[in-house]
Amino acid sequence: MSFAATGRFPRARRIRKRSEFLLIQSAGRPVKTEHFVLLLYASERAGPGERVGARLGITVTRRLGSAVARNRAKRLIREAFRHTRELWHDDVDLVVVVRRTPGAMKLADVINEWTLARTAILDRTREAQYDSRKRQASLAGKL
Repeated sequence: MSFAATGRFPRARRIRKRSEFLLIQSAGRPVKTEHFVLLLYASERAGPGERVGARLGITVTRRLGSAVARNRAKRLIREAFRHTRELWHDDVDLVVVVRRTPGAMKLADVINEWTLARTAILDRTREAQYDSRKRQASLAGKL
């Protein structure tokens, strides 16, 4: 069953641990758009065939507005993530940092902003995958 059909965003598709957020924020490859910073990190959490797909984490600071505004921004980001599956490889963890309040942005505006950054997203994904291969090679050398 697809997660879009259930109306919920499944746990397997979310980044939930603070340590994972910190790792992605420190080692992730950034793509900056007008309203967001997309941090891409290729993870090696599971073996081949065990991947659920790309995972999403969202960071919205209190400086951006009330709880209502922050929650609306998170809902927009989750829905945009669902609609732009073709941008995210299965081995990618994505943390979206909201730079500016989306304000009156609609879902189509967020999707358009991310689609315009498609080339940068794909480039940073390749770089993140290269970083992952380097990490795996260095771990294999230490064993």
